[in-house]
Amino acid sequence: MMIRRFGKRLALVVAMAVTCAAPAASAQQAEPVPKPGRLIKAGDVLSGELNAMKVRGGKRGKKVATYQVTSEPRRLPPPNGLCNLETGPETFQLITSSEAQATQLKGFLGKEISIKVEEVACAQDAGQMSEAVVTKWSVVTKH
Repeated sequence: MMIRRFGKRLALVVAMAVTCAAPAASAQQAEPVPKPGRLIKAGDVLSGELNAMKVRGGKRGKKVATYQVTSEPRRLPPPNGLCNLETGPETFQLITSSEAQATQLKGFLGKEISIKVEEVACAQDAGQMSEAVVTKWSVVTKH
């Protein structure tokens, strides 16, 4: 009698172990390999949500508005390549060269924006919070 109960309990434990292990094994196999994004080059349009961050800069550590576009992953042209990422950068910091450009971006904060990219490079400085930096750009307006 004691042997029968042991056999039933052993069978139940084995069945539970097989049931729990099967989904974990299939989940590991189903994970897709990330693909690099499309190549972005001068003249291409980059679309995404515009965010603002306050960063200390300059000699006195004055707060400066920094703008960032979050978009789909994009590859950069050589020599920058993928910026040491598997899929390419998703966050692009916009460098404003004038007060007019900063004013133009303020109206798009938190909204979808399209930017025509003229120059883009991988982030290299410690103060840069994005994966890539767009130094020359213009806003594309829809008519």
